Amino acid sequence: MNLQEILSPDCTRVRVAESSKKRVLEYISQLLAPKLAGVSKSDIFDSLLQRERLGSTGIGLGIAIPHGRLENAGQPVAALITLEQPINFDAIDNQPVDLVFALLVPKDNPEIHLKTLSAVAERLNNKECCRNLRHAKDDADLHMLMTQDPAECN
Repeated sequence: MNLQEILSPDCTRVRVAESSKKRVLEYISQLLAPKLAGVSKSDIFDSLLQRERLGSTGIGLGIAIPHGRLENAGQPVAALITLEQPINFDAIDNQPVDLVFALLVPKDNPEIHLKTLSAVAERLNNKECCRNLRHAKDDADLHMLMTQDPAECN
């Protein structure tokens, strides 16, 4: 999975100053809405929130991967943000989250959902990649770091 296909520079932000899981999901919804014709911010927020109700997408080590499936999404889209201050995300390790990669995919394409989640989780499982993402100097740097070849993380 080539992350450049789903993560655009304008959906990548460093040092976002949101203070709760709900506010982060709202912020992400606002970032992604322009990328999905016919899908509203509230549709995106509802999809992400519905998935969170099934169980937190905080995967540990300060990382969350909120995701959802949307009826009217024509293609997968993603957002990546770092947080100015770590927040409680009900992560599996009970640690606060400061690195959030959100993914929305078409409801009728579960295969791409799983493949993309797997590729993102693999990238974020690399401690050096995560360290680099957390130290990105600006939005463009964060985007470049996330979309580069994973071998370049080290």
